[in-house]
Amino acid sequence: MKALVYHGPNTKSWDEVPDPVLIEVGDAIVRVDTTTICGTDLHILKGDVPAVTQGRILGHEGVGTVVQVGSAVRNHAVGDRVIISCISSCGACTYCRSGNPSHCLADEGAVGIGWILGHLIDGTQAEMVRIPFADSSLYRLPEHVSDEAALLLSDIFPTGFEIGVQYGQVKPGDTVAVVGAGPVGLAVIATAGLYGAAQIVAIDLDENRLDLAKQVGATHCVNSGAADWKQQVLDLTDGYGVDVAVEAVGVPATFQMCTELVRAGGHVANVGVHGKPVQLELQDLWIKNISISMGLVNTTTLAMLLKLVAQQKLPVEKFVTHRFAFDEVIKAYETFGNAAETHALKVLLSR
Repeated sequence: MKALVYHGPNTKSWDEVPDPVLIEVGDAIVRVDTTTICGTDLHILKGDVPAVTQGRILGHEGVGTVVQVGSAVRNHAVGDRVIISCISSCGACTYCRSGNPSHCLADEGAVGIGWILGHLIDGTQAEMVRIPFADSSLYRLPEHVSDEAALLLSDIFPTGFEIGVQYGQVKPGDTVAVVGAGPVGLAVIATAGLYGAAQIVAIDLDENRLDLAKQVGATHCVNSGAADWKQQVLDLTDGYGVDVAVEAVGVPATFQMCTELVRAGGHVANVGVHGKPVQLELQDLWIKNISISMGLVNTTTLAMLLKLVAQQKLPVEKFVTHRFAFDEVIKAYETFGNAAETHALKVLLSR
C-alpha cells in the first residue's frame, strides 16, 4: 500500500510500504477512505515531537471501511463504515473507565498515552491502517452521514467541545470569547451554543476566518490587529469581561489575551498546543477567582456529536476548504502549511 512516511524533520514522502496486519485479537484493519492533515502533523514535521521516529506513517484522523477484524472484536464487522477516533481506548484501565482515555494505560504505543496513531504507531495518512482496541476506538457511521462530515469528528469537534466548552464550563447566558478561529477554534464556536452561550465572540487576525466564524455560530467578530480589540470585547460585557475565554492558538500572546479578557470568577480554557513556556501573571490573577483548564481530548463525546451531525445540527459542511486525492498528499501538505496564503482550513484526502 501507499502511505505518507515521516523521514525526520522537514522530510516526508508518499511511499510504498507493507500492508498492516492484525497483531492483537482486538485489532481491526481499516481501509482509509478519507483522511486529513492536522496542525499537530506540522509540529511533527518540524521535529517538535521527538517521540515520532523516522519511518512512522503520519495521521490520526480518518473515515474508512473495516476489511479485517481480530477474533475478539464484537462491535464491528467487515464492511462497516467507521470513524477512526484520534484517541485509542482499551476501555478497561482506570483512565478509560473514568472518562480519560487520552491517558490510556494499555501498553500499545506507550503506557499512559492514548494518542498513538501517527505518533507512536503507524497512522491514517495511508491506504490502510491497523486500529488497536477496535471495539472502543471505532464508531460505526449511519449510511446518510458523509465521509466529509464524519471526518471532522475524529479530532477537531471533540477537541473543541470537550476542552473548550466542557472544560470551560460554559453555561446558559454566558459570553464566550474564542481567541483563534482556526479549525479547533471554529469547532469551539460551533459547539458553544449547545450549552446555551448567549454571545460567542471570535477573535482572530484573519478576516476570512472571522467571516467563517460568523457562519458557524459567532455572534460577534473582533480583529485582534485592531488597536482597540480588547475594548471591543469588554464593551460586549458592560466592561466586566467574558465568562469564558478560550485559547485556541497555542502561543503565549493569545493565552495572555485570554487572561486579560476573562471576568472575575470566570474561566480560561486552554485548547491550543503550546510549544513554549507561558508566563502566568499570578500576582494579578490570584485575586480574580478565575479557573484555568487545559487538556488532551478524550473523544468521549464523539458518539453524541455524531448524533447531532446525523440530524444536521452542526455546521460541519463549512470546515473543508480543499480536496485532494491520496497521491496528492504532498501538495495537500503544502496547501495546509501555507494557510495564510491559501485560506486552507481542513484539507480532505480521499481515494
